[in-house]
Amino acid sequence: MGISGIITAIIVGLIIGALGRLVVPGKQNIPIWLTIVVGIVAAFVGTFIAKAFGVDVTNGIDWIELLLQVVVAAVGVTFVSGYYGRRSLV
Repeated sequence: MGISGIITAIIVGLIIGALGRLVVPGKQNIPIWLTIVVGIVAAFVGTFIAKAFGVDVTNGIDWIELLLQVVVAAVGVTFVSGYYGRRSLV
């Protein structure tokens, strides 16, 4: 993965984080910066999973890879919001 791939993953990660948050039902009490971080991580993890299954390179838009990234982001947002919500502010 070259520098352009990393920059693309970060930009896509911003969008993926927002989509992942929209997919999760209910209110998530996490800040937007944490959603962005989850999205960026989900973009990288989703791409890794897509490569593992051999669906990372297709003609046109990589819909399967995008779906994997959104699912990973939704799981990440759910996990992080559960952890972040239990955090005490002492």
